[in-house]
Amino acid sequence: MDTMEQRRNAIVEFINEKGNITFAQLEKKFPNVSQMTLRTDLKALDEIRKIVRVHGGAKSVEVVLGTDDYIGQRAVRNVEEKESIAKKAIEFIRPNITIFLDSGSTTTELAKIWPDQPDFIFTSSMLCAMELSKLKQPTVFVVGGELNKYSMSVCGLQAIESLKKINFDLAVLGVTNYSADTGFSCGVLMESYLKQTALKQAAEKIVLMDSSKIGKKSTFQICWLKEVDMIISDQNISSDFQIECENAGVGLL
Repeated sequence: MDTMEQRRNAIVEFINEKGNITFAQLEKKFPNVSQMTLRTDLKALDEIRKIVRVHGGAKSVEVVLGTDDYIGQRAVRNVEEKESIAKKAIEFIRPNITIFLDSGSTTTELAKIWPDQPDFIFTSSMLCAMELSKLKQPTVFVVGGELNKYSMSVCGLQAIESLKKINFDLAVLGVTNYSADTGFSCGVLMESYLKQTALKQAAEKIVLMDSSKIGKKSTFQICWLKEVDMIISDQNISSDFQIECENAGVGLL
């Protein structure tokens, strides 16, 4: 590794790719770097919030904070893909229906181009609510609960209980990761419960997910592929995932 900065960037990429790692995995990945240097690197990266140190290793910020991680960071990643996904999703936003709109940078892109039409929209995202507040016709509800100041989203028991009383025509979800053997997942337990509740209460279930999330795992399962109706993604989707969707009877756009 030529410089300290390059090495630390490579460490962040490795941790983000895996979601969470042990120190032994880090040593194996960087065999020519001393233990002391690697521990110093993890400490420095933790201090600037690029990774999160845990006992015996490290986790990606995304795994710790959930679907949105630091919303400012996520908002500038894969921007074209997210805009493309949002434009595809618009065709499913019909007037006069009740919708759950999940938190996330891709759902925020959808909120930015939401048609000004009469809908009941329930959201766990403060950013989505702010975008939707610019419209005249929709009625917008923010579910109650604890605010995650990093992602500007709301979660917790209060939010989950409030969703149990609502019947949604459509749930539009964001996810942190997807893999064939764990299904859709995220890094926050209460967030996984919130998403599960929204899915259970919805007649139609759509997941917005850019292709970079496929083949990765987070700690807490949300649901299996077969439990949703439609995946909306970008043009970089793999042929393997396309086959998975076909086998599960799930639409892919």
